Amino acid sequence: MSISLEQLSAQMRRGEQVPLRHTMQVVLTLSIPSILQQIVVTAVEYIDAAMVGHIGASATASIGIVSSSTWLMHGMLAGLYMSFAIQVAQYLGADRQNDARGVLRQSMIFNLVVGLAAAAFGIGISRFLPGWLGADPSLQADASAYFAIWSASLPFLMIMGTYSSMLRSSGDALTPGLISVLTCVLDVIFNFCLINPTREMVVFGRTMTVWGLGWGVPGAALGTALATAISGVLTLAILLLRDGPLCIRKPGSWHITKACLQNLWKVGAPLAAERAVLSSAQVLLIRIVSGLGTTAIAANSLGVSAESLCYMAGYGIQDASLALVGQAVGANRRDMAKNFAWLCTGMGIGIMALTGVGMYIFAPNLMGIFTADAAVIALGAQVLRIEALAEPMFGASIVASGAMQGAGDSTGCFVLNLVSMWGIRLTLASLLAPHFGLVGVWMAMSFELTMRGVLFLVRLVRGRWLDKGALA
Repeated sequence: MSISLEQLSAQMRRGEQVPLRHTMQVVLTLSIPSILQQIVVTAVEYIDAAMVGHIGASATASIGIVSSSTWLMHGMLAGLYMSFAIQVAQYLGADRQNDARGVLRQSMIFNLVVGLAAAAFGIGISRFLPGWLGADPSLQADASAYFAIWSASLPFLMIMGTYSSMLRSSGDALTPGLISVLTCVLDVIFNFCLINPTREMVVFGRTMTVWGLGWGVPGAALGTALATAISGVLTLAILLLRDGPLCIRKPGSWHITKACLQNLWKVGAPLAAERAVLSSAQVLLIRIVSGLGTTAIAANSLGVSAESLCYMAGYGIQDASLALVGQAVGANRRDMAKNFAWLCTGMGIGIMALTGVGMYIFAPNLMGIFTADAAVIALGAQVLRIEALAEPMFGASIVASGAMQGAGDSTGCFVLNLVSMWGIRLTLASLLAPHFGLVGVWMAMSFELTMRGVLFLVRLVRGRWLDKGALA
């Protein structure tokens, strides 16, 4: 007998004992589509990196130099909009559907205002950003164009992120996954036409003229931006028009409530600060790497893209753990919240251990997807194998943090990431880079990720994260 998240929540509210098979089924029902979605999201990054990488190392480096800044801006915005999804999960767990729909309406206003402001800010600083990051003058024009176009797509990126998370919080992980597949397909089509010039290609033994604009790096940014815009609008349309607990056609208020603002501050602000801590540290790491030469910059950028193939499963399970723990906390079932947290974290460790083995074995092949530069492939494969050793504990930190955030403990996640990223990774990277180059930077990363996993497991064991309810 199959069971949905909504049915499981009803059982939890009634105080019933939930069989392990039902718990496992719901975990898999949410995790598998979320993992597939992460695969598709990673595929989009691979597509951009591979298409641009075959233009040359300079094109790859121009994107790599601003990549940490895109992580910073998107990470802070994601931290804020994720607080809405956490509220929705807990309200649905408590069977407060009117409050959940109220949060949805308020998130629409928030996304419109903040998304447009973030886009304007990103476009405004795009001209100066590569210089601030120490980019070689030959890379700055493409890097600036890429960042400006990416920034313009931020309102749609927020729309897709917010409402995909809300759909998962209501128990529907399949729809966001399918939308991500569409995003990937559109990205391939747009990039194929925008990056490359009009050229002759042999298809099934026949020579054909294929149209293209030949915009290179800016074309890659525009292709992704257009795909994101179309998918973001589609996600919002589905959420607005479909039936279910979040159906916006049902009665409700558009007023900004004190409770939602308090929850946004209590949960969203630490989440945004956590993303800022992680991403700003990445900016500083890019600054360190930028002094190691074009080959190191390209290998670092492509290595990060290749590594995402390993940890995407962890983030897929994290999405499921956030929704499941959020609903359990809303239903006032601490026992089920703990069960979900440990079950999901164990899955994350196991799956990322397996993908880490695959990354170690196939490191040169992964790098070869993105570039034909032998020096970049050799250096990238070397650092990937160093990183592979840390993947199981990285999985522990990813999934455990999702469980804690679902319970409203975003402040604890912020503190642990601050200590780990700034106290360990940056310190070690600055000490090792002058002696070991990019290898030293990734040695620091591998050690830090292992220690981060230990810190999150310790907090998970202690259980204080369950005392941080998100609902005002």
